[in-house]
Amino acid sequence: MEQRRLGRTGRSVSVIGLGTWQLGADWGEVREDDALDVLRAAHDSGVRFFDTADVYGDGRSERLIGAFLRELGDHDVVVATKAGRRMPQLPEHYTLDNLRAWTDRSRQNLGVERLDLVQLHCPPSAVYESDAVFDALDVLVEEGRVANYGVSVETRAEALAAIARPHVASVQLILNMLRLAPLEAVLPAAAAADVGIIVRVPLASGLLSGKYDERTTFPEDDHRTYNRHGEAFDVGETFAGVPFETGLEAVRRLAALVPEAATMAQLALRWIIDQPGVSTVIPGARNAEQARSNAAAADLAPVPASALAEIEAVYEELVAPHVADRW
Repeated sequence: MEQRRLGRTGRSVSVIGLGTWQLGADWGEVREDDALDVLRAAHDSGVRFFDTADVYGDGRSERLIGAFLRELGDHDVVVATKAGRRMPQLPEHYTLDNLRAWTDRSRQNLGVERLDLVQLHCPPSAVYESDAVFDALDVLVEEGRVANYGVSVETRAEALAAIARPHVASVQLILNMLRLAPLEAVLPAAAAADVGIIVRVPLASGLLSGKYDERTTFPEDDHRTYNRHGEAFDVGETFAGVPFETGLEAVRRLAALVPEAATMAQLALRWIIDQPGVSTVIPGARNAEQARSNAAAADLAPVPASALAEIEAVYEELVAPHVADRW
């Protein structure tokens, strides 16, 4: 699989990574054996970047990755985790002591001496303006607890504030065929600053798989049920903030663009890695076949110009009124 440099980390990562929220919680139950099969299938398919967080199953996702890394032995996988959401989201909680404790717990869960990349997990906007927070992250690097740090953001303004920080190595954000706004300013700014871009929610919580319709329901413990209107966390994390019915209409139009022998999800992933400045995209998977299918998107030809124009037209007509000014 194609490898790209992940910004200031200097590390090479696969263009298709693996997001592991599904292996921890909030997407319905995934058994441990199935979760390990997902990790194996992704790795066998060339995936060399795993993204997790300390709150995914209260560390379950990290521990599963740690078990898989021990199974591999020597490896070239880059693992990114996220920290900060195990406490109420108040800027004053982002202290050196807390950051040290959070990263130490992740190191233990993953079974590593040093974290490859730790990301602030969508912190309050005020955190981006705090020199003390980024000074604390620099201390963690100096102490050898983490090799690099970045941020996972909700908004374009947060992304640009993070990119301006001299030691931020990466920014994780939402970008997909239903969320185009980061293309205009954020990706060029990141490229100019040598900041890696990690793309999450690439399939708009499954909308861009093309498998859902108006009759689709989700389990009660799935965020696509309980966070439709932002009841638990930012609504932009669920269906990329697009109303479900609007997303269905958009996807039906986009389905005509899918290449022969490919899937809607593969087209959506290929579109993302075609965007200049993207380092890696992190689709999730609930089973091994999904992991293999996602990885195969890297083998597709680049999306043709005619399809790019139609994607933009669908976005402007149907989706932009709901999301363009929010994130």
